[in-house]
Amino acid sequence: MTTLRLILGDQLNGQHSWYSKVRDDVVYVMMEVRQETDYVLHHAQKIIAIFAAMRDFAARLRASGHVVHYLAIDDQDNVQSLPDNLDALLARYQASAFEWQAPDEWRLDEQLRAYAAALAITTGMADTEHFYSARDDAAGFFGQRGSWVMEHFYRHMRLRHRIMVSETGAPAGGQWNFDQDNREAWPGMPWEPADPRPRHDHSALWAAIEDAGARSFGQPQARDFRWPLNQEEALVQLEAFVQHALPHFGRFQDAMSYKAWRLFHSLLSFAMNVKLLSPRTVVQRVEQAWRDGHAPIAAAEGYIRQILGWREYVRGVYWYRMPGYVELNVFDHHTPLPHWFWDGQTRMRCLASAIGQSLEHAHSHHINRLMVIGNFALLAGISPQALHQWYLGIYIDAFEWVEAPNTLGMSQYADGGLLATKPYISSAAYIDRMSDYCKGCHYDKKQRVGERACPYNALYWDFLERNRPRLESNHRLQMPYKQLQRFSAQDLAAIRERSLSLRSNLNAA
Repeated sequence: MTTLRLILGDQLNGQHSWYSKVRDDVVYVMMEVRQETDYVLHHAQKIIAIFAAMRDFAARLRASGHVVHYLAIDDQDNVQSLPDNLDALLARYQASAFEWQAPDEWRLDEQLRAYAAALAITTGMADTEHFYSARDDAAGFFGQRGSWVMEHFYRHMRLRHRIMVSETGAPAGGQWNFDQDNREAWPGMPWEPADPRPRHDHSALWAAIEDAGARSFGQPQARDFRWPLNQEEALVQLEAFVQHALPHFGRFQDAMSYKAWRLFHSLLSFAMNVKLLSPRTVVQRVEQAWRDGHAPIAAAEGYIRQILGWREYVRGVYWYRMPGYVELNVFDHHTPLPHWFWDGQTRMRCLASAIGQSLEHAHSHHINRLMVIGNFALLAGISPQALHQWYLGIYIDAFEWVEAPNTLGMSQYADGGLLATKPYISSAAYIDRMSDYCKGCHYDKKQRVGERACPYNALYWDFLERNRPRLESNHRLQMPYKQLQRFSAQDLAAIRERSLSLRSNLNAA
């Protein structure tokens, strides 16, 4: 009697209880399928990284004595879909049971539930044993509240898991959040540490992916591939981050520069999101670095908040609001993406840099994603669904459970404020304050109107004016609306005209 167990490409947790015992009657199934490369247009590095990590994982399972059936992208028996391949494998092994780990994406969860329900054999879904919280923990915590404030959930998680708290439950350093200490622009020194990631040659894998017809964009970098493929490589990267970048991470986590795409960020999100690396391992190591005096409290708390707080929180939002969440569009924005989202060729230096980094590395840190790319998309009225698909495809760490709430909720405010307490928008002033992007730009950061005026300026004020009925009462927007009241009718008309001109021809920006 054989049990078939499916392992998805983002379920590479070698510490899972499934593998604690070697069993001859269990066949682990892994497959590279066009179903998963094609549901959105993906960055080449994302496809390579997932497939290469899967191959490494399968080899390690085999070396430990487990039975693995691996379908490569160019395998002649691969019919390129999960259900069809599973049908063939269940028949081949005359399986009496089918098991899978809980998918993190709604579409796969629905597909596998429906598939299993139609089988005449025993079926069962196991937990991935990865996250701190269950899918519905956040919903249980917030109940029927109209707005879910992450900070409340974060404090709950700190107490529940005894992270950076005293024996009495008091927060380390006397406060829960040190975000005010983490907003410095990067002056150029200290220089960002050396890239801690490994090097691989995946040119053969990339050739197979191309031969199979999988479409992609971005630079594959297949001969000098830099993303970790197993837990050992991820742990080396974690240690390098803690030793060399974490001490500076807090101060400069919101900084941006065309000269330094990584700055002091960890680049661990891919390894965590495919489960090569446990979030508990990361949080415990960062907390220990603070306790040892190696990292400031603001740096350690800020980084831990991203994982224990934000990462777990957005997963809860996703599972509470799906499937309809990805269709939300409170501002009714429908403008398609301009061409430079695919080639980075825009005269706006901040966007050319942020998108260029994304195309080159399949990664850009969260402030570039939020306050440069997402900010512009919201101000310009770009479709949140189009942006969602782009973010989901371009970023190597983007899986829908984490990407959709970040894009549709945090970045585009498309959910009307369930997730974010205000739209994250700004004029050129914020970008200039936090980066070196404005220096040497084609556009003038100080002008609102005119052909050389920075597009963010007119778009920002026009967005506020156009959405005054919805946003004016938001307490976090009181200051810009007070400023807007001082604009003359002529000023507003000129801003409106400049904004309309920009939004009607974004390709020329």
